[in-house]
Amino acid sequence: MIFGEDKHKNFLERKPHTHRSFSQGPHFSRRQFFELAGAGITASYLVGNVEADEVSTVNATPQNKAKNVIFILMTGAPSHTDTFDLKMVNGVTPTKFAPAVLNGMNWPTGLLPKIGNQLKNICVVRTLHSWALVHALGQTWTQIGRNPAAALGDVSPNIGSVVAYEKQKERTVNQVFPSFIALNATGCAGPGYFDATYAPFKTNPASTGLINTTNINGQARLDARLKFLHSIDDPLRISSPLGKDPQDYDAFYSAARGMMYNSTVSGAFSYSSADSIKYGNSSFGNACLVAKQVIASNQGTRYIQINYGNWDMHQDIYGEQDPKSNNLFTVAPAFDNGVGALLADLEANGMLQNTLVVMAGEFGRTVGALSGAGGRDHFNQQFVAFAGAGVKGGRPLGSTNAGGSDVVDFGWKYNRYVRPEDVEATIYSAMGIDWTKQLDTPFGRTFEYVPSASAGVYAPIDELWG
Repeated sequence: MIFGEDKHKNFLERKPHTHRSFSQGPHFSRRQFFELAGAGITASYLVGNVEADEVSTVNATPQNKAKNVIFILMTGAPSHTDTFDLKMVNGVTPTKFAPAVLNGMNWPTGLLPKIGNQLKNICVVRTLHSWALVHALGQTWTQIGRNPAAALGDVSPNIGSVVAYEKQKERTVNQVFPSFIALNATGCAGPGYFDATYAPFKTNPASTGLINTTNINGQARLDARLKFLHSIDDPLRISSPLGKDPQDYDAFYSAARGMMYNSTVSGAFSYSSADSIKYGNSSFGNACLVAKQVIASNQGTRYIQINYGNWDMHQDIYGEQDPKSNNLFTVAPAFDNGVGALLADLEANGMLQNTLVVMAGEFGRTVGALSGAGGRDHFNQQFVAFAGAGVKGGRPLGSTNAGGSDVVDFGWKYNRYVRPEDVEATIYSAMGIDWTKQLDTPFGRTFEYVPSASAGVYAPIDELWG
């Protein structure tokens, strides 16, 4: 295992695992091989030397505390020092933030009051550090747990797809919901090289439920048409001579039919006006509401991703020039109402104990004084918040300096920044998945769930559980 930020950084500088492009396989030409052999270079050089005191083979023991995951991606990157790592700056931070110490944490009760009421269930990891300060790159990195521009990056599956793949064997025949659902996340990362079965089912919640789950000609006519269709082309659907794609297509047909004319589907994906109002009467609140109902239905969904933003506030972050602009006071309320109600309902229904809720953006924002435009720009320091699945809440994990610009206490045994790869490993561990597992891809390369985790480069944040 690698302990300490300096040692971790030095290791990655000497043994980078993110900079080789997909087309550059780990190979040497015949001429290069004989040149090296003639110089007396051993095979260990070809694969790279790793000193024994730097890393070791990991014996992965997952926490296995969670049955489900709700991952909330705060797109656009929220300001950590205005939210989950509050730092009141004299003459800068609005007094209407109404800071108060709740569960030992300085909290903006005037901005996020309902989440403040749930801090007893939340552990805020204040030592997360992003690798990249580009929105698209950072958002994808957060979803796949590795550099999207590196080897296998463009074919790497979403964390949710890996969970769906691992949990497929636990599905029962009567469970008809997709294992991975993406709400308000049409642009979320997909299944990568995984089978289409593990792709995210993308939908935007509506009070009327899922669209296209009935047919204009009625259920009987639909079933008759499907029966006739199968009588014609089943030889091309089942053990197809055309390969796997037609079989995947047939699986989509079957899965879609299972969700049609289904009262369980209607009950999970539709909602009343009263319930919507309870969750804030917003698209994000409705997504949180549907996520809770989907998990309660126990129909096979194990991972739900919800996207919410835009937290990209380079200008007028406090809305002092234009109260209606994209600012904290226009964006935060929907987030506060949705998350506050979600955590409260999950706890009241006994589902929080086996549901891991994760909240994070792609990076943080500059600290201290505002920019000339009255906003905050991109910054590596950030946070990630966890709740449920046995996580010990009501506390921060690690701490930053007085301005929030850097870490002064890493808060976990590895004594270094937490990285997106560590968050990925934590999710897998919580779900009982071996985060060091490796698979052979169709391209002849090895895909490790968390890159270099088997060598101890990244690991779960076990301190969340005590």
